Amino acid sequence: MNSIGRTKLHSIRVAGVLALAGVSLWAQDRGRTAQVLFDAMDTNHDGTLTHSEMESAFNSWFSAWRGNGESLTRDQIAAGLSKLFPPPPAAKPGQPNTFNIAGNSTPIAVPQAAVDAMMAALPGTPGVKPLRSRNVLVLAHTGAGGFVHASIPLAAKTVEALGARGGLWTTTVTYNAADINTSNLQQYDAIFLDSTTGCFLDDKDPSVTAARRSAFIQFVRAGKGIAAIHAATDAYHTDCLAAEAAANGGPAPNFATSLLAAQLVAAAAKNDSASVNQQQWSAMAGDWYRQLETGNTGKVSQADFVKRFRSLLPPMNRRMSPEPRPVLQWPEFNKLIGGYFKFHWPDPQLIYVKIDDPNSPLTAMFHGQEFEIRDETYTFAQDSFSRRNVHVLTSIDYTKMSPEDKAKEVNPRTDRDYALSYIRREGQGRVYYEGHGHDFRVYAMTPMLEHIRAGIQYALGDLKADDRPSAQ
Repeated sequence: MNSIGRTKLHSIRVAGVLALAGVSLWAQDRGRTAQVLFDAMDTNHDGTLTHSEMESAFNSWFSAWRGNGESLTRDQIAAGLSKLFPPPPAAKPGQPNTFNIAGNSTPIAVPQAAVDAMMAALPGTPGVKPLRSRNVLVLAHTGAGGFVHASIPLAAKTVEALGARGGLWTTTVTYNAADINTSNLQQYDAIFLDSTTGCFLDDKDPSVTAARRSAFIQFVRAGKGIAAIHAATDAYHTDCLAAEAAANGGPAPNFATSLLAAQLVAAAAKNDSASVNQQQWSAMAGDWYRQLETGNTGKVSQADFVKRFRSLLPPMNRRMSPEPRPVLQWPEFNKLIGGYFKFHWPDPQLIYVKIDDPNSPLTAMFHGQEFEIRDETYTFAQDSFSRRNVHVLTSIDYTKMSPEDKAKEVNPRTDRDYALSYIRREGQGRVYYEGHGHDFRVYAMTPMLEHIRAGIQYALGDLKADDRPSAQ
């Protein structure tokens, strides 16, 4: 995720995407946070804080945020802090590398250099001959609150170029979720989910949502195919109804304040408690003031508060980054796609890719040899992925990851099983998924393009492969 995306923390599904990466992202926003807190405590607006102002602010927050309880919980502190922070500017339609509270239905620009690199890397070897004329629909829509990936238009052009070379299929690209309907889908043999994050088929009208979901599921179960890349698994594991409400002007949670709340509790309680009492809360205000007021002036300047704010809080750690609670409002999709997002190692994390099925025609381009890749790499929630549900093609060689890299993930999978690409049957149809594809560089790797091409041809029904679950 680049620097633009890192600033977009007010989103209904940020907790799902950034919960584990948030520790580092939050650290970059300390200056703005300190400024907001200072302004909230500086009640006479003179640009300085007295001990009385700081103590009064903390006491008023405690009373206002605690509800009927005798202590303040992390969630209550986070909710209270959210009221202090102004929302960020709304993302523009078609703006990549952002969380867009309204989703995105606008075509995204892609650098010509990235397209040129992809075209230069197109496979020289032919794909399998199609059984008949094939049509692929690339869905590039982002659901409400979803992260709009910059690679979406490049992936779409890649699908188009792979199909055009050798006349394997024709490609139609749409950013409009309304195109997923029974009538329109009759002309297509496969749908390619192009990093379709969030609740990407949902509409504010529940009947429209139900119709789209039904058309999608019946499309594949009736014998057609789904191919998907990267963030297509970062969908339908957050609250779709809340996302839609936020997109229509309702409140959206602020993940940055959740992290700050965890630090405040740790600083006040001085342990791993999930709440603080009033004595601890008030004592923290006094501790802050004593650390900040070092000039015997009886005041703390705005500049000093902002400069020294970071030193007032305990270091972030993984325990402070709350793991997202999945909200599964379309479990059929979660099973169909093979799992749902839990964490990602940030780009350009080095990943060692092992070939789980070297005999599959979908991995022939790797010649049975492990390879290295640098990209944003997803992991799946423990209960969402199983080899009893999919036929794994490639996965992370977890044994080769450093202890430091492994430690970046909170609550790693107990089975240490991190699939990257796989296939599966869904009714009479077929599903292929490839987890990499966040960064442009992936689309300039010829073997990866061959792998994606093979996956699409499998989904179309032109490439036959063993798709029995890897574990029976």
